[in-house]
Amino acid sequence: MRGCQGDTLAGPAFVHDHRRVFDFVRTFTSGYGGAVSDERAAANARTRNRGIPDATVARLPIYLRALHTLADAGQRTVSSEELATVAGVNSAKLRKDLSHLGSYGTRGVGYDVAVLVDTISQALGLTQRWAVALVGVGNLGHALAGYAGFASRGFRIAALLDADPDRVGERLHGMVVRHIDELPAVVAEGSVSIGVIATPANAAQDVCDRLVAVGVTSILNFAPCVLSVPDNVDVRKVDLSIELQILSFHESRKAALTSLPSALSDDGEDEYDEAVGP
Repeated sequence: MRGCQGDTLAGPAFVHDHRRVFDFVRTFTSGYGGAVSDERAAANARTRNRGIPDATVARLPIYLRALHTLADAGQRTVSSEELATVAGVNSAKLRKDLSHLGSYGTRGVGYDVAVLVDTISQALGLTQRWAVALVGVGNLGHALAGYAGFASRGFRIAALLDADPDRVGERLHGMVVRHIDELPAVVAEGSVSIGVIATPANAAQDVCDRLVAVGVTSILNFAPCVLSVPDNVDVRKVDLSIELQILSFHESRKAALTSLPSALSDDGEDEYDEAVGP
């Protein structure tokens, strides 16, 4: 069986050593697109048919998460400027994004928080509960299986699957881990339309192929590789190492800017010393 990059699948064990993933899962379930990147250049054709740009779709969950925060604090209305600040985006961009949903707010009042939550939730398809199959119950899979944010955002873990005989049959968060070969039955029983891959890279493509073969059309991929899927399948990828590399870039830039004044000061002193002599 082939892996993400043509690897030979060395063995059946699905093991993953990523630990701190809750922020990234929260990102997916509330839809925040900052840390989760599209693997496909043409994102969701159905969304485009509704006239909502893909970039707007990626930001809608950011607004939804911010609105939930405001609602939990008891706030009933919010201005575009305040919502933009909470969401960390530009207010003009926010207003344009919301206009795609037919939501323009009220001058002098702003947006009704509850109404906007409902509007965005409907646009994102969150008014129904989605059944999710989680494949790979290593360290990462254990963390994902116990993440309470799935249920609170309308996602239900319908099944846990693995290929490792030592894990199959294990009871985890009230569910029994089933063998990956049971995937067709799992999807049929639970009307699963979303799959989560939490396996090593060399197993991910095979798992992806299995998910697609049984009719799963949306996949959240935690494996550090790019998956090959048909045009009608949407993939979102979470790669913690890439996020750390991006942070490394910003840290390097900040370090360079911090050291620049000191370097300029030292150069100036050297030139002065050469000019005046001892």
